[in-house]
Amino acid sequence: MLKHELMLFGASPDTPNMGVSALFASAVAAIKRRIPDAHLSVFDSGLGVRCSDHRIADDLTVSISRRGARAGRRYDRPENLAVMSAAAAAGRLGARLNANIRAIDRAVAVLDISGGDSFSDIYGTKRFFSIVRPKLIAIRRGAPLFLLPQTYGPYRDPKLKAIAAQAVRGAEMCWARDERSFAILRELLGDAFDPDHHRCGVDLAFGLEPRNASEALSSDLRSMLEADRATRPLVGFNISGLIYNNAAKAVSRYRFKADYQALLEQFLSWLLETTDANLVLIPHVMSEPGHYESDSGACERVAESLGEKHAGRVLVSPRTLDQSQVKWLIARTDWFCGTRMHSTIAALSSGVPVATVSYSDKAMGVFETCGQGEHVMDPRELGTADVVERLKGSFESRTNAKASLAEHLPAVKARAAEQMDAVAERIRVAASRRSGQGSVA
Repeated sequence: MLKHELMLFGASPDTPNMGVSALFASAVAAIKRRIPDAHLSVFDSGLGVRCSDHRIADDLTVSISRRGARAGRRYDRPENLAVMSAAAAAGRLGARLNANIRAIDRAVAVLDISGGDSFSDIYGTKRFFSIVRPKLIAIRRGAPLFLLPQTYGPYRDPKLKAIAAQAVRGAEMCWARDERSFAILRELLGDAFDPDHHRCGVDLAFGLEPRNASEALSSDLRSMLEADRATRPLVGFNISGLIYNNAAKAVSRYRFKADYQALLEQFLSWLLETTDANLVLIPHVMSEPGHYESDSGACERVAESLGEKHAGRVLVSPRTLDQSQVKWLIARTDWFCGTRMHSTIAALSSGVPVATVSYSDKAMGVFETCGQGEHVMDPRELGTADVVERLKGSFESRTNAKASLAEHLPAVKARAAEQMDAVAERIRVAASRRSGQGSVA
């Protein structure tokens, strides 16, 4: 057993979603800066075991192992989570049969972040089991399980909620990323709650280190960044392709009252017609433009429609940027609005006044942590006109919001550092304990 062999679930580096990539980079950087000799194996959707290098920050490139672990019906594959789960229950035989189980047995700790907000049953039963199985596998194998800051719930099915409770009760340490989610975690734990092991922190992406992206930008976008902001403020706007590309589904599945496409058109037209602001549309899910979830495709469609009247004032950032470069760009806007959660965290953590059009309860908890709860617009509760008016108000009050954010941000960033200090210290304790146990299962 290596001294600090660590496994990471729920933050794969092979996704086009920059939110998940931000969690991956933040988690890896936080661990490597605190435990330099740690070796991380990160589970992704690939096959087999591979090695890769990742530039996490300007001064940090990390070599990791990547292991496949995925849902599906390919029960002939050792990466299948159902197969891994069965092997985990088979004691020493399971370790002989499955390389991923052997790796977990060697690890001093398993870290799990659930994509930040996927530890819930609202995305369907299949998705729930793909998220909860790694946690139960770690518990079954006796590996110390650390649930990094994330959202817990909501849980609609009592049976699935009971399984979620089993997972958190079996973990070495659980962190929630805001007070609202912490309340759900405490409910799951019941009489097993222990303030030393179960804590409220902040989203890991508050610690994501930005990286200069100027060389990857077009000359037009660089000119926008260099413009006189007193006369030409730069507005950044993230559009969720998941919602924009299928607006009817947003009404039926998420029960929107507001028309997402219409509110974007109305607000952005108002912005360009009544102010001198320039606008950069910033995708945060970099799927190919034709993909149903592609922010890039949605941003390009909106830019095309607005550009006819406002030539030269509307641009789309390149889909080749990584999570740290996107954060760098967002940090250079004067006001930002996003639907993707982690696009708004990039703004919050950079001190940029920000609003969100969010259809998930998770947004309010994160914004409240930074004293910005009034800038959350929920299209499930508000109609189109109300969302538009509140976005106007958020933009016009950006100076006050920036000052408020500046007051709250130091404490939030301190919590981001302190929580990973605590996790690293507990990992060292787990490593010492595991080294004294010898072989596992």
